[in-house]
Amino acid sequence: MEDIGRSKRASRAYGLDHIAIVPSRRTRGTEEVNLSWKIDAIEFDFPLMAAPMDSVMSPETAIAMGRLGGLGVLNLEGLWTRYDDPTSKLAELAAIDDPTRSTRKLQELYAAPIQPELIEQRLGELRDADVPVAGSLSPQRTQEFAGVVEKAGVDFFVIRGTTVSAQHVSQAQEPLDLKQFIYDVEIPVIVGGCATYQGALHLMRTGAAGVLVGFGGGTTYTTSQVLGIAVPMATALSDVAEARRDYLDESGGRYVHIIADGSVGSSGDLAKAIACGADAVMVGAPLARAVEAPGGGYHWGPEAWHADLPRGERTNLGQVGTLEEILLGPSHEPNGSMNLVGALRRAMATTGYTEIKEFQRCEVVLV
Repeated sequence: MEDIGRSKRASRAYGLDHIAIVPSRRTRGTEEVNLSWKIDAIEFDFPLMAAPMDSVMSPETAIAMGRLGGLGVLNLEGLWTRYDDPTSKLAELAAIDDPTRSTRKLQELYAAPIQPELIEQRLGELRDADVPVAGSLSPQRTQEFAGVVEKAGVDFFVIRGTTVSAQHVSQAQEPLDLKQFIYDVEIPVIVGGCATYQGALHLMRTGAAGVLVGFGGGTTYTTSQVLGIAVPMATALSDVAEARRDYLDESGGRYVHIIADGSVGSSGDLAKAIACGADAVMVGAPLARAVEAPGGGYHWGPEAWHADLPRGERTNLGQVGTLEEILLGPSHEPNGSMNLVGALRRAMATTGYTEIKEFQRCEVVLV
């Protein structure tokens, strides 16, 4: 702890750009590395989830993500559940460069009502493609549309917000009782974000299969500027990993997966997130650069269209290659924007680890 003046003390926290991975005494061939990730009953080829952001995931890109070996999560409050064909709406957005006009246009487009039949239709498209099906709702909308989502037959129900707690108090509306909700549904629930030991421990006690660590949308969100809230990812993951370990003992062996959500802009960040304790990573910005991404190189999250207090912005990231190239290579860029899976495999081989759980124990240093 450090003193901030006479009356306030604070702990020092570190982001992923503050640390580096240290090689061990042994190296391995990349063919020795196993990147498979299993959560609940479903196993994936690599530990990557595509963030439920309209600039990243459409039904088509979610299907492509699943076929490549990862998990695509569809935003069930997005344009694909508000409009029969959002293509023209995306074209309108693409024609706007001014940030203020862009925010106003986002607020206008997302003011359209969510259509339950479109939720069922979009999730049905994923199910018909025979890929893992995951949909995301905010805590505020979960109770309203949970029945539709459950009926659609998803494999994972993602409850994702800027900050999600197990104990939300409100006199204006009935809060979501996470523990009761997770007990009632017969679907694995992944919930977050959180960034502290105590917050994560409470979420784990609700029965969640996975906990999202971070606030999502690291490239696009402005929560720090608007609300003053931020916790650097390396520290957040380390604290939540400790909560996972303690909950494992408390529950008699129940393992809750930790998923880093936000602040992962390159393949190096991906490796460092897992080194800090993550089981998997939810990726947004790197996938928004795919030529198939619906944002056309632009990237934005759900915070950007809030009707009263936007806490995000639409950012032009450009395009670097296909979704397959960004995930599996080959890479044509030397900056960690492509072949994310290959880079993770190489990082683990270079440091001598063959399994994700082993790699979480690797040595890191401050830089």
